[in-house]
Amino acid sequence: MTDSQKTQRWWIAPVLAGTLGLGAALGATAVAWSAGGRTDTAAPAAKGEDTLRQLEIFADVMARVRTDYVVPTKDDKLVAAAIDGMLQSLDPHSSFLDAEAFNNMQVSTKGEYGGIGIEVTSEDGAVKVISPMDDSPAVRAGIKAGDKLIAVDGVSILGLPLDEAVKKMRGPVGTSIDITVARESQEPFVAKVMRETIVLKPVTSKIQGDYAYIRISTFVNERTSEGLNKAVDDVQRQLGGRLKGVVLDLRNNGGGLLDQAIEVTDIFMDRGEVVSTRGRRADDIQRYYGTPGERLANVPMVVLINEGSASASEIVAGALQDRGRATIVGMASFGKGSVQTVIPLRNGRDGALRLTTSKYYTPAGRSIQGAGIEPDIEIGAVRITEEQLKERKALFQGEEDLPHALDNESGVKRKPPHMPAEMPPVGWKETEDYQLKRAYELLAAGLPKRAPTVTTRRAENKPAEGTRSPVSGAPVTPN
Repeated sequence: MTDSQKTQRWWIAPVLAGTLGLGAALGATAVAWSAGGRTDTAAPAAKGEDTLRQLEIFADVMARVRTDYVVPTKDDKLVAAAIDGMLQSLDPHSSFLDAEAFNNMQVSTKGEYGGIGIEVTSEDGAVKVISPMDDSPAVRAGIKAGDKLIAVDGVSILGLPLDEAVKKMRGPVGTSIDITVARESQEPFVAKVMRETIVLKPVTSKIQGDYAYIRISTFVNERTSEGLNKAVDDVQRQLGGRLKGVVLDLRNNGGGLLDQAIEVTDIFMDRGEVVSTRGRRADDIQRYYGTPGERLANVPMVVLINEGSASASEIVAGALQDRGRATIVGMASFGKGSVQTVIPLRNGRDGALRLTTSKYYTPAGRSIQGAGIEPDIEIGAVRITEEQLKERKALFQGEEDLPHALDNESGVKRKPPHMPAEMPPVGWKETEDYQLKRAYELLAAGLPKRAPTVTTRRAENKPAEGTRSPVSGAPVTPN
């Protein structure tokens, strides 16, 4: 690893392209803070003249807008919009962050910021909720995953760039905001949400008999792995040797920091590769390894995932699945397998460039991009009919459905919405968590043995170097 690589901090953006607190897409993709950025000297010199001509066209257009547009314009706004438009044409997660948005992103990773607590992305000109954060103002206002936000305080946000729409939802703590919500199969309604200081509590836990339940709601927080270690300490203190199994809940976790995904996985693994990232060039490969030692060794584990589990969540689930350490239960994950590097411009004074620079792969070499993690045991959260499945197709979309989504080079695709192999029985109350109930039952019955895809020997061939640099996630932005 080069010195420049050591200074980078990778971020796995979750499935959301904008969070109302960060104001930018973090998601399940890996994002890196880069002090300088890398210069690619291999750009063909022959293209220089064509590039110059295109820049001249841009200058001509900008000059015409400046002189002839119906109302006066500001050059900085025009240039920022042009840069953002260029980046958004590449893939769903590359974008331009102005100085304010960049600062909000940095603040949000510390675990506390102002907002309403949702992770969002852009879809068909609307702001789509990937996941409301646990115990957030958005949850208390009735906003759910899959909702589309179409207006703020009565003013439409349809067609606005995501960052602009997110800005309209931010504001002083203690003030309220009226958000018009469009939900499948019902008329749009207005949700009144009170802005609060969002203190991220990424890890919660509880005891259920002789079993432990641990939920990780986000990887955006820098203290996620610290919180997980504390949760494990609590579990061991309460149950000791009576612990018969663990449920790790990653449902609706849109991702966050790659280094947190690595550290969380490492807690449950004894060394071995956790994830690799591969960029544009054949030699542009980084591998990240765990460290010696494993907490809760030999304790059976179920990992719960669903369509809202993205990026960093997929890294954790994929690694534990490949190593045979956990049984994955639920529905296929979102499928965000790209890494974004955040490159400050002039030390952040002029904002930052969030650029997709690589894709990430499980220890067995599987690309999750557009494919997601398939559960070992497929169980739906609710009982649906064939008619309701049609609505599901519009509601539960994955990475591959986003505009300009990158292809999976292996040709693997995420399964389209379908009738789950197992669903709650007739009469099951949707307020009760069927997937969690089945997870406990599977642990009690004895989980089926799953042969590791990657052996420990292969995993031990490499030292645990470079495991604490990156960040990953799905399209996400904490609000």
